[in-house]
Amino acid sequence: MGKVIFSVQYEINSGKRTEFFDIINELKNLVKPEGLESYELYEVKGKKNHFQEVYIFSSEEAYENFDDNQSERINILVGKLGELTVNNSTKYTTLCQVITN
Repeated sequence: MGKVIFSVQYEINSGKRTEFFDIINELKNLVKPEGLESYELYEVKGKKNHFQEVYIFSSEEAYENFDDNQSERINILVGKLGELTVNNSTKYTTLCQVITN
């Protein structure tokens, strides 16, 4: 069973960067379930306010259990993030590792 990379890409409304980073920083401190190897945030080069969150899980099982371990505070923060995003800009990608070194 290989690793899983889960990513969420979206655009936030202009003028909401400070609020966005405040939410992301709190989320980063809360999102530490077992099997999550890393969580990172990237901004798309040349596209201000276009971001991609990248979660790397140690296994498919860890990925599948991720939603089961969400606290109420995480759910509230995710809801606030949704309010900051441009409508219909969110895209989800899940990659399952098939070859390892």
